[in-house]
Amino acid sequence: MRFLASSWMLLQKDFSKMSWDRVINIKNAEEIAIMREAGRINAEAIAAAVAIIRPGVTTADLNAAAEEVLHKHGCTSPFKNYPGPYPYPASICASVNEELVHGIPGKRKLREGDIVSLDCGTTYNGFVGDSAVTVGVGEISPQAKRLLEVTEQALKLGIAKMVVGNKLGDVSSTVQQCVEGSGFYITRVYTGHGVGRHMHEGPQLPNYGTPGRGIPLKAGMTIALEPMVLVGTGDTQVMPDEWTVISADHSLTAHFEHTVAVTENGPLILTAP
Repeated sequence: MRFLASSWMLLQKDFSKMSWDRVINIKNAEEIAIMREAGRINAEAIAAAVAIIRPGVTTADLNAAAEEVLHKHGCTSPFKNYPGPYPYPASICASVNEELVHGIPGKRKLREGDIVSLDCGTTYNGFVGDSAVTVGVGEISPQAKRLLEVTEQALKLGIAKMVVGNKLGDVSSTVQQCVEGSGFYITRVYTGHGVGRHMHEGPQLPNYGTPGRGIPLKAGMTIALEPMVLVGTGDTQVMPDEWTVISADHSLTAHFEHTVAVTENGPLILTAP
């Protein structure tokens, strides 16, 4: 889950309950181990939602499937009741087709050919796991397939750059080059972010940037990298529900995310199954 980068001060003014810890919190081995378990449970919750995706299933059904897993493990979702224009009402975000992020689960029924992004968070023993996938409903168009492939590949290439000594710009620029080199667009409004005891910590990690620029990556940093990719434009707009973000031209969108720990031995994906 991610929020507007450039307008954080405005959000802070309007929604005083927003809890974005701007400090970069270095984690020790014990804390990273707890985050790995949070991430494993998060992956299980997403998998449960993905398993029931088919035409006729509602986005509320997807939320219920994920919540069942969280409850089984005695976990909560950091998404639910997250402060904003009003408390976010669900444990996952379910965003369909042109909906880029923050789609609120509800009565909407999935249809053959849709693509749906599932963004889920898990709080376990005081630490957060945060990840997202985008999947097709039945047979999807060649364009949708390509969009999913490129977005997931951008995530993988970005993760590979999350090594000690690299800078945030090395990660951001790698994502940008993959996406834009494939003819798609990156949002410049919403970003990845640090994760730990809070769902949103420092640093912010945009999906565009310049190699060699930005904060150096250090062992113990834990960051959610999340390419958010659009087919026809990088512009977005917020729907009347005040949460759901869509592409301005209503073209298809996709979103993949992992929480990753920077370690002396290379990147460690904390939200892998």
